[in-house]
Amino acid sequence: MPTAIAVTSPELVLPSPDRHTPTAAVLQSAVQAARAHAGKGYAAKSAATKASTGKGSAEQSLDQALTEMHTLIEHHGYVIVLCPSSAPPAVLHRLHAIRSVLESDRIALVRSDLPPLGLSVLALQLRQLSICDFSPGVLACAARLLSHYIYAGALLGSVAKLDRVPVTLRSHTKSWVPGAQFAVLAAPRPELVKVGGDGLPAGPAFSTKLLYAAGQLAPDWVVDTLAPAWNVQGCADVELPGDSPRWWATGKLVEFAAAIPDISVLYQLVSSVRREDCHWCGLELIGDRCAFCAAPMPPAVPEPTVHALPRGGT
Repeated sequence: MPTAIAVTSPELVLPSPDRHTPTAAVLQSAVQAARAHAGKGYAAKSAATKASTGKGSAEQSLDQALTEMHTLIEHHGYVIVLCPSSAPPAVLHRLHAIRSVLESDRIALVRSDLPPLGLSVLALQLRQLSICDFSPGVLACAARLLSHYIYAGALLGSVAKLDRVPVTLRSHTKSWVPGAQFAVLAAPRPELVKVGGDGLPAGPAFSTKLLYAAGQLAPDWVVDTLAPAWNVQGCADVELPGDSPRWWATGKLVEFAAAIPDISVLYQLVSSVRREDCHWCGLELIGDRCAFCAAPMPPAVPEPTVHALPRGGT
């Protein structure tokens, strides 16, 4: 079985592009932790459950989470969990608790700063690569590499409350003008331009496919202006992730992400990076840090200087 790619929300699972690409595992324990953080009747439900069963719902939830993760490890050998950096602290705490209690070195917790749709694309790319001959360590480390090749942003009706991308005072002022729209790029580098006045965000210099998800704005500008300017090889409409309005601080948006769709290109990209063995856990890795044990690569040891012996020396 291929290495399992797990996500913390069902909205981060895009449809498989073919019958070979496996789906992602949605960690229900992370979903429950996020709901608990939101406080939707969680306290009352917890008290009622504890009174009726003598066992707190938090304890029950942890038991279920351990069973869920143990099952994934048994079936797949290794599990790579993609967790957005914007997730509530309760989600990350639950994931670390699971890893600690299971005492497992087969779980990689990979945090990402990508916005929701961009993270969905990254999860899909890892799912595609999971059926290739990459070891779990290389596959987990590939998440950081691939993130640099995902152009994730949104068309926004307001940037007044946006705090995840640098916004100038001038842009804040313009956002109060009726009908103003902004094209905001969050990755691979932040950029903000006013639609119709300041050009376009810098696009990829390689072949990509554009996914877009419409909120309370029409996607016409993304499809008719941005896509041709970026020279994408196709567009596809997908469902807007539920967390997108919170991430972008407005419901007036069209989120988009341009990324490499071809699995052969993705394979060559990851294969071209030098592989090392982690000095701590022994897994293969690419980059400067192991995704499973978080151990950094030790600095390279310089070659010892060889001095010539003086003439007549022994």
